[in-house]
Amino acid sequence: MFKPMRVLAVLAVTATTLVATAAATPATGFLPPRWTGSWGTALTAASATNTSGSLVGFTDQSVRMIVRTSVAGEKMRIRLSNAFGVQAITVGHATVGTPSASGSPELVAGSIKELTFNGGSESVTIYKGSEVLSDPLDFAVPALSELAVTLYFPTATGATSFHWTARQTSYIYAGDQAENPAGAGNTAAFNSFYFLAGVDVTSRTALGTVVVLGDSISDGFNTTLNGNKRWPDALASRIVGTAPHLGDPGVLNEGLSGNQITDAGAFIPVGTNALSRLDSDVYGQTGVRSVIIELGINDLQIAGHPADRIIGGLRQLVAQLEAKGLRVLVCTLGPFEGFPSWTADREVIRNTVNAYIRGEIDHVVDMDAVLRDPAAPSKVKAEFDSGDHIHPNDVGSAAVAAAVPLWLL
Repeated sequence: MFKPMRVLAVLAVTATTLVATAAATPATGFLPPRWTGSWGTALTAASATNTSGSLVGFTDQSVRMIVRTSVAGEKMRIRLSNAFGVQAITVGHATVGTPSASGSPELVAGSIKELTFNGGSESVTIYKGSEVLSDPLDFAVPALSELAVTLYFPTATGATSFHWTARQTSYIYAGDQAENPAGAGNTAAFNSFYFLAGVDVTSRTALGTVVVLGDSISDGFNTTLNGNKRWPDALASRIVGTAPHLGDPGVLNEGLSGNQITDAGAFIPVGTNALSRLDSDVYGQTGVRSVIIELGINDLQIAGHPADRIIGGLRQLVAQLEAKGLRVLVCTLGPFEGFPSWTADREVIRNTVNAYIRGEIDHVVDMDAVLRDPAAPSKVKAEFDSGDHIHPNDVGSAAVAAAVPLWLL
């Protein structure tokens, strides 16, 4: 598909800037390399019930996490967050490597590279409530590839900052295994990420990132574990697979299962309300230029809020994001008849909210139109249903990604 608006966005750079850039840029690329987000996740406070070991944390242990990039880059860095921790923590050793197979903790021999901090230090302290960036690393990152980030925690971390439903297995090891390519010998494996908030790359073609601010539908709930079948993954694949590529954005999935626009969940790992997440999960990301909002269904089906509260929350999200100069796309609310919380009254509210989105939002991703059964519009199409009648399966997630207008990104 030709992406005219994305090309126009690139051409909107002033002639003066282009001349200066051309003079300063080697012949190897049209634009100088710039930092772009290639992978990201939203973190929350630890679970009070120690879900995935999040409350106890790690002591003299290593955690190997597998992430999937969106855009490619010449250099890379990681972003670590102790935003929800209870104390300063120490990362004693950190590395990145290439998994030998998709989702595997076994790494390709010779692929492991050491990450450093603050100008070459192997270790770093992350103070309570803060983040750190690693030093830039000469590590060519392919698009749509898996990386294994291993973090060693020599002293007790206490409660972690973590992502509950990662749909990706992370592996826990005793001692410092950051430079060990072997994946065997793990003492535990959890479907969560810990302290790792993002992977940035330098790119000569990517101009910024797209943040998906969503709930469990974006988080990939019920998609294939370790399969990278979340709809933002499929969106990244569409972007990378569609020419021309000048201006291709990275895609950051900041979805949180159970997240709502106006309420914090009773279960801590669903996160604070989306209106309070903007600073950390949108503005705090690298090179953000556009945001896709996929939220509201939990305000309806969990909290039972009326249409005007959901609409008011969406209006605020859009207004605040646009005030920062970001382009905003909003997803309609998908069907969910058959899910335990569905009622006929809530179906009326869903349709009211969708009518507002279609009628008043400038840029819409019509997820409802994609997922609904034409013969029963309050239900998910059977071929898209993961089995719980609210979350799309792998095929349904790909269909949602296919409905995103790439030229608006």
